[in-house]
Amino acid sequence: MSDLLTSVACMSADRSILSAIRSPECSLAVWQRTPLAKARELPLEALENIRFNAPLFDYRRYLSRAVGDSEWPAGTDWLVDDVADLAATFAEIMQVDALETRLEIVVTNACRRFHADYVSARLITTYAGQGTQWLERDEAARVAGGLEPARVDQLSAGDVGVFKGKLGDGAPAIHRSPPIAGTGERRLLLVINPVDIDV
Repeated sequence: MSDLLTSVACMSADRSILSAIRSPECSLAVWQRTPLAKARELPLEALENIRFNAPLFDYRRYLSRAVGDSEWPAGTDWLVDDVADLAATFAEIMQVDALETRLEIVVTNACRRFHADYVSARLITTYAGQGTQWLERDEAARVAGGLEPARVDQLSAGDVGVFKGKLGDGAPAIHRSPPIAGTGERRLLLVINPVDIDV
């Protein structure tokens, strides 16, 4: 299934690689896809952050309402389609029926320290700007020992990563947001988590 298997990551240009996250040996499953050209046209400086929880059966309606309430510009149907598609894929892989979604503009270092998330797994993709940074096992061990990593790997814009968290089966993926504070760069970031809600 994977074109590339490292000490942490399973990567492929085939989206089916994302299901590899269910394996205890895979801490990070990456679908290496081409960046969406329309993402470069979005006025990132004018967009509001979006955050909501939704049952999967009604996910698209929640998403469309959140985009509308946040007054995103016309012509973002492609983004709604992509987010809804990724949400459905992630929910199927994780076998959950509700999701927490964050679609946000990041201009700071955000999660600047290398860390693991307190979730079973998390889907992350960067539509515009630098992608999430992550560490191989030996580099994560260096950081855990108080040293700086000698090498930092990074997703590309457009890549879809499913990062195993502390509650997952196997070692979690150690990662962070790229340090962009003070550079003027803006990132459009999508984060999807499993969530328990009353439906």
